[in-house]
Amino acid sequence: MLIKLWLNGEVVRDHIDPDTLLLDFVRKHGCASVKRGCETANCGLCTVLLEGKPVLSCSTLAARAEGMHVVTLEGLQDEAREFGEFLADQGADQCGFCNPGFIMNILAMMEELDDPDDEEVKEYLAGNLCRCSGFVGQMRSIQAYMKYKKGGA
Repeated sequence: MLIKLWLNGEVVRDHIDPDTLLLDFVRKHGCASVKRGCETANCGLCTVLLEGKPVLSCSTLAARAEGMHVVTLEGLQDEAREFGEFLADQGADQCGFCNPGFIMNILAMMEELDDPDDEEVKEYLAGNLCRCSGFVGQMRSIQAYMKYKKGGA
């Protein structure tokens, strides 16, 4: 079947099998930031934005993205670099394998929630796993990033 979608702002047309996962589709089209982790929709490594909302690409059929806008970390390099500096500053980047999915969710959360408290942040990120840390550094980096984005340096 032929599908057409926007991937990081570019129109992509491709023939796919009906059971092609969005994860495999975006990786085929050069988006290596989207990781295959658990393959059970539990770790968040495969998170992409579909029409601005975070989705797990390992459990989304590519055909469902027909005519839609899909954004990966490759399409948000400036924003990712900015937040990545906060992760590094707090020593929260560890091995970095989970960072792309984590960053995608943080950026989506910042668009969706006006002023999330710590519990709302934790709830929003409940599906993101990091085996290197206990999320203390990540929480500090999120708090610092939100303060910075509000103009609080």
